[in-house]
Amino acid sequence: MRKSTRTLLAAALVLGVAAGPALTPAFATPTAAATPTAAPSAASAGRPVSPDLSAAIAGLPRADATAALVRVGGTEGSWQGSSGVHDLTTGAPADPAARFRAGSVTKVFTAATVLQLASERRIDLDRTARSYLPELIPGRYATVTVRQLLNHTHGIPAPELAVGDTVEEWYAHRFDVHDPEAMVRSATAKPREFRPGTKQHYLNIGYTIAGLIVERVTGDSYEHQVERRILRPLGLRDTYLPGAAAEIVGPYNHGYQTMRLDDGTTGLRDVSVWPATDGWAAGDLVSTTADLERFTRALFAGRVVRGPLLEEMFTLPKVADLKSGDPAAYSAGLSMKRLGGREVWGKTGGRWGYNSAIASTRDGARTLVYSVNSTDAKGQDMNPTALNVMVAAYGLPD
Repeated sequence: MRKSTRTLLAAALVLGVAAGPALTPAFATPTAAATPTAAPSAASAGRPVSPDLSAAIAGLPRADATAALVRVGGTEGSWQGSSGVHDLTTGAPADPAARFRAGSVTKVFTAATVLQLASERRIDLDRTARSYLPELIPGRYATVTVRQLLNHTHGIPAPELAVGDTVEEWYAHRFDVHDPEAMVRSATAKPREFRPGTKQHYLNIGYTIAGLIVERVTGDSYEHQVERRILRPLGLRDTYLPGAAAEIVGPYNHGYQTMRLDDGTTGLRDVSVWPATDGWAAGDLVSTTADLERFTRALFAGRVVRGPLLEEMFTLPKVADLKSGDPAAYSAGLSMKRLGGREVWGKTGGRWGYNSAIASTRDGARTLVYSVNSTDAKGQDMNPTALNVMVAAYGLPD
């Protein structure tokens, strides 16, 4: 795929990997090989599922990714495929049912939980965050509302995590535990980036505050609220919020990151054991493609957030992006771009060693879930394998 096409789509897909530094190291080439496996089914009336999906994940492992798991569903047809390896040591085929770190896809679950509480009148989207957390939110952010937390128009900057600027520094501090309240204090001690409600800047901090508001109004942990409101009712048995646990529970395909190794060379390091406390309510989720497909179908069908509040997830604020100046692309939990001539809503995520996404047309005609074991999951450009999957599923940006 030409570089200009890749750049265009990467900009269009709005990527949500804000928890760490964006790096572009040189890639080492893995030596193991695997053959993709796919389970296509006949497409029904409408656009057929693209045969390019199989090609999009063929040939793994390669420099950009060691494995990929993909599920396409909806009324237009379904397709499942996997490629690559479970790990580079054994070269065993990737497990299509494996769990993975879903990164910022977590935000969709957090937004849905807040909107459920709003439907119960326990949270008011137009009330200020400070009214729920008066001891934590200082006066300079007194006007920030819950809705602004969810759609990234709050103007609160990112916290200082005292980790470092390189992937090697982050790796050295991978077991550091980041307390949500401490992250909020660090962020809100800084001057605001802009007057709340006037611009959009995608960051994790709004969702960290939203998670704390969930705990304050329910008297319960954020994790348990997500479990009882979403995971348990939908039967998402392979999805959980790990907290400070370092290793993924159950089967998983190993994630690798290109970085400087102990001998001074650049190569792939296994980064599967790496907790995500810096993400918490913005990026802590572990799941599978099957569970995320079930969640996506239920969400878009109105079975997770019901009634008028669901429209919050499909309403973009009428402001510009702080950095690009483009129209806002993020709603409460989701983002939208036009691909292949129609609106596609969804969310991407990135944790070291893993890129993931959920997406759907508004009517649920075509859903997509993928997990790509990216070797540069927080790089400046979209992962080439993930990019190819998105193009195959929906087409190029308008």
